[in-house]
Amino acid sequence: MSKLSHPPFVRPKVMGIVNVTPDSFSDGGKHFDPAAGIEHARRLIAQGADILDIGGESTRPGAAPVSEFDEILRVVPVIEAIRKASDIPISIDTLKPGVAKAAVAAGATIWNDVAALRHSPNGPEIAAELGCEVVLMHMLGEPGTMQDDPRYDDVVAEVEAFLLARAFTAMAAGVAKDRIWLDPGIGFGKTVAHNLALLKALPRFVALGYPVLLGASRKRFIAGIDPSAGEATDRLGGSIAAHLHGAAAGVAAVRVHDVREMAQALDVQSSILG
Repeated sequence: MSKLSHPPFVRPKVMGIVNVTPDSFSDGGKHFDPAAGIEHARRLIAQGADILDIGGESTRPGAAPVSEFDEILRVVPVIEAIRKASDIPISIDTLKPGVAKAAVAAGATIWNDVAALRHSPNGPEIAAELGCEVVLMHMLGEPGTMQDDPRYDDVVAEVEAFLLARAFTAMAAGVAKDRIWLDPGIGFGKTVAHNLALLKALPRFVALGYPVLLGASRKRFIAGIDPSAGEATDRLGGSIAAHLHGAAAGVAAVRVHDVREMAQALDVQSSILG
């Protein structure tokens, strides 16, 4: 009997999260001070991060907005310090084109935008001007209200259509297709059932032809499956399970808080399937 052939397993990159905010849902502002943020970034590099994602504004449900000036003050010193010490790719997690500009000038190479370049009318044009890679994420509504009562007729089809439309808008503004990533936005205006449907449909998103970023780390839907995981730090097992599923589906990168544990899990998965 002949063996069934499967496409070769490609280990996704690990994007480590550095929240330079006082109100992150996952770490409660432990790395708000720039020195603490820089030290955390160095620790994540040592633990095996392939990319660092630096954010200065929380996008947790109910989060309050931050001014562009304050956000730049939070992230730029961290990005500059990392860039001086390492050539690791750096992502700036921001809605604001002005923050993205300052971050790229400081050494960032990726703009990770939870609003998919919708926050400002000139977002797509600025992304094209910067020439960096851009992550377009799906979010229903705004961070402050996105979890109030999210509804879809068909969450997979609607998220897919949204992401393709945003990719086409970005390309029309001059962003090269090979610079665009897609992110289905786990936890951003979705119920537990919506998140599970999107996770099951990851092969469909991968088949669209863009690299896919998956960010399920410590998300609240895990507590919807395991009610004992009320605290974000209690969701490591669920986070790893979701991201290993994403790796098997072909996502290009996973965005995580627990870098060492995720890198180890992916290394074992790669050793088994490779």
